[in-house]
Amino acid sequence: MSESSENAVLGGGCFWCLEAVYEDVRGVKDVVSGYAGGSVENPTYEQVCSGATGHAEVVRITFDPAVVSFGDLLEIFWKIHDPTTLNRQGADVGTQYRSVIFYETQKQKEAALKSKEEAQKYFSAPIVTEIAPLTKFWPAEEYHQDYFRRNPYQGYCQAVVAPKVEKFKKSFKGWIK
Repeated sequence: MSESSENAVLGGGCFWCLEAVYEDVRGVKDVVSGYAGGSVENPTYEQVCSGATGHAEVVRITFDPAVVSFGDLLEIFWKIHDPTTLNRQGADVGTQYRSVIFYETQKQKEAALKSKEEAQKYFSAPIVTEIAPLTKFWPAEEYHQDYFRRNPYQGYCQAVVAPKVEKFKKSFKGWIK
């Protein structure tokens, strides 16, 4: 990997799912679960889950753009969650589980808009993914980091996270580390 790196901040339901997938992507240097898009400074998991802070559960993906592009990460994003359901992914319901792309640059904004338009061809329902500027990313509590790797046999991980990881591995064989 090269020395250069960029960040992508994405929300697509529970951050454990996205973190588990993106940790396996070639060119990804780090994935941190956290919160973005809300009004409370340094929110806790309990505050975010209440729905009162406006934050979404997100992952901050640090990647090498010489190996994997922001667009590549978005291609994976569209396929590992349902971007047509407003404020929910499966049984996880609330604004904290919304589908969202937080961009850091104008180039990322343009790539996100173009990618969303391209992805719409594969969905019969309209994509409801929010595309918004990143104002602040707050890392989640330590016990949320690397959750799937540390808790592979936990019920939610078996029922929800593991199938998403398997779907990624089948659909993106060339992108696995």
